[in-house]
Amino acid sequence: MNLSVVIPLINEQNSLEELVSSISSVISEINLNYEIILIDDGSTDKSWEIISKLCALDQNIKGIRFLKNFGKSQALSAGFKASKGKVVITMDADLQDDPKEIPELYNKIAIENFDLVSGWKKVRFDSILFKNIPSKIFNLAARITSGIRLNDFNCGIKAYKQKVVKHIKLTGGMHRYIPVLAKNAGYGRITEKVVIHHPRKHGKTKYGIDRFVKGFLDLITLWFIHKFGKRPMHFFGLIGTLMLITGFIFSIYLGIDKLILEKSGRLITERPEFYIALATMIMGSQFFLAGFLGEIILRNKKIKKQYIITETINE
Repeated sequence: MNLSVVIPLINEQNSLEELVSSISSVISEINLNYEIILIDDGSTDKSWEIISKLCALDQNIKGIRFLKNFGKSQALSAGFKASKGKVVITMDADLQDDPKEIPELYNKIAIENFDLVSGWKKVRFDSILFKNIPSKIFNLAARITSGIRLNDFNCGIKAYKQKVVKHIKLTGGMHRYIPVLAKNAGYGRITEKVVIHHPRKHGKTKYGIDRFVKGFLDLITLWFIHKFGKRPMHFFGLIGTLMLITGFIFSIYLGIDKLILEKSGRLITERPEFYIALATMIMGSQFFLAGFLGEIILRNKKIKKQYIITETINE
């Protein structure tokens, strides 16, 4: 299998037939063995009926249906697991990504030997206030945090080597940071390609402004996991040590002042230094405990599948 096209979707009944027809037409022109994997992430419209019909007409089309809406990361994860192509391309199902980008994306992986190629929607047909501006801020933060020089981390159209999608693990909303996950896994040949972005033809976007808030929180999580995910004690232990040292210093100062110098007639419990020492020592101990628990969990963790499939077609 040369190419797998993975398409997560929810409630895109009006776009599916046109999208699949366009993709098939483009790939046929470059004469590749291919599969199109459509992942229905809990649609409530007729999307699955259309997918079933398309699969019956063409054995190159495969369908995966989730029990309910589990999210784009889980949909991509299921698609990656099912994919068999040496090159894997992801696209959104809303017709805003252009299938004509597929040949060049394929060549960048298969011929130029990149591990990952991310699309860059340089010209966007989205709301300036609610999508374009927050997206620029989001991408700037992602570049600074990850060190990867991409202009559009969250672009839906990307291309990967098969081994990349088989090795990375998507949880939560981490689909936004697949390039970061790939880099952290050791796949450093990452580039981007300017892609055509079309206005949405049908329906409305499934994402609100809250996705950027969640995106920033996920970015912090990803940074933390990359830095300290395999050594939580290095983070929690350092903070705990600093707090314990601070507490001991204040405790020693109070002891010397009370027992030797006797400069103050106040009770120790009446002095603010006592509460600083008490609070920092307690918090320091808690940070140490958090570090130990993190180490124990890390050594015993098992990553569970985060989605439930109800039906598959042409598996």
